[in-house]
Amino acid sequence: MRHPDTPAQPAAKPAPSGELWQRPATELAAALRKRDISAVDVVRSCLGRIEEVNPELNALVDVRPDAALRAARRADEQAAAGAELGALHGIPVSIKINTEQRGHATTNGVTAFAHNIAEGDAACVTALRDAGAIPLGRSNAPAFSLRWFSTNDLHGRTLNPWGHSRTPGGSSGGAAASLAAGMTPLAQGNDIGGSIRFPAACCGVVGVRPTVGRVSDWGPPARVDTPHGPRELDFPPTVHSCAVQGPLARTVADARLILHAMSTPDLRTPHGVPVLPARTEQPRPTGPLKVAVVRGIGTVKNHPAVDRALTEAAAHLEDAGYELDERDDMPLLAEASRLWSLLITEDTRSLLPVVDQLGDDAIRTALAGHFAAAATLWGEQPSLQTYIDGWARRATLITRLQELLGSDRLLLTPVCAEPPFEQDADLAGQERVFALFPAMWPMTAVPILGFPAVTLPVTLHDGLPIGAQLIGGRFEEDLLLDAAQAIEDRTPALHPWTSAGGDG
Repeated sequence: MRHPDTPAQPAAKPAPSGELWQRPATELAAALRKRDISAVDVVRSCLGRIEEVNPELNALVDVRPDAALRAARRADEQAAAGAELGALHGIPVSIKINTEQRGHATTNGVTAFAHNIAEGDAACVTALRDAGAIPLGRSNAPAFSLRWFSTNDLHGRTLNPWGHSRTPGGSSGGAAASLAAGMTPLAQGNDIGGSIRFPAACCGVVGVRPTVGRVSDWGPPARVDTPHGPRELDFPPTVHSCAVQGPLARTVADARLILHAMSTPDLRTPHGVPVLPARTEQPRPTGPLKVAVVRGIGTVKNHPAVDRALTEAAAHLEDAGYELDERDDMPLLAEASRLWSLLITEDTRSLLPVVDQLGDDAIRTALAGHFAAAATLWGEQPSLQTYIDGWARRATLITRLQELLGSDRLLLTPVCAEPPFEQDADLAGQERVFALFPAMWPMTAVPILGFPAVTLPVTLHDGLPIGAQLIGGRFEEDLLLDAAQAIEDRTPALHPWTSAGGDG
């Protein structure tokens, strides 16, 4: 069932069962290893799907078919020669427009950056290439990647395949929309305020926010011109402490596959770790895992569809043997969400002159609303002491949450208190803007503390996907994915090109 405001001509059209673009990455990887299919076949299938639906959805930009097919032929030659193949050998993946990919413009949705051609790859792109993935298109995002919506003056608006009047999420909205519509089986994104998890939920796919440090966020040094000559651009503390690179996929198994390929210990980054032991090498928790179901933080009422999705996800986990307990609220997460409004906002303040000069009208209006919403919590311009105290409190909250979770407890939360927002809700006036930020507490509480989280679809409501979020202890991504798999195994597959899943 599609959302009633979707145009009569759907963006994602039905396709014959078994077409390569529809198949999970894990299935493609196995078939490519056995040489039952070729990488050229897979890339051509995805390119055909892109040609069919992307002109309407506008999820991918800068698609270069010839380069992708050349990479696919090389992949097939390697397979024929008996070379050792990476985990993602021959599988297409999209790369976000704010991430360095050699030979492509790192536009970040800003017209002034249209010719900012990257000379090298970001570490996460290198990891994907090393695993054998084939980059196939750049995924759209809002200007400066600073909204929960994906439109900009340079590349235009990305539509949600489930309902065009609803956001595909942001800032990795192009990545999520392209996955949902079948353009690529895998996608790369990044997340500092829900930018992987929220788009994944809006488009009915899986989004993984890894622990800070698990996936390298190193990129070629950015430089800016100054009166004294060019200098390297230094990023504010929240970028190093809260932002992550991570994957989006259509299934939990696919998300696990790409996450492990992207997990690249890298001591060039401030929070990089030297080694990441596999979960099989760590002591397994004894007894059933515990899941605290956190429905809210006491500041906002959930939409009924959000509560129903959480109830369904909890029932699936209980059926799988998890021990559940309900929490009406969790003050720790409420405080973390408030800290996000302080620390992220104050670190963004230094960017305002650049946004005013180079940004489009939408991002200027959206940021003005963001600062106004933060001011209701922290005042118009918090003092330096307030900022310092915020960082100190953050460290305490990290300790408290890790003590709570350990290695045998997870949290189950909404993704947002509302279904996917209407397009440009953050431009609709102060009253609407002030409602968005409290609703997004599950998205903002997690990154400020650097913990891992997974969002996945659970059901449909009025033709729109509604998901749930799982939060775990630091570096416990595999436990999160195990729980997500238990939910997915008990949930009908949800794709916008079919009616599977029914009305939530």
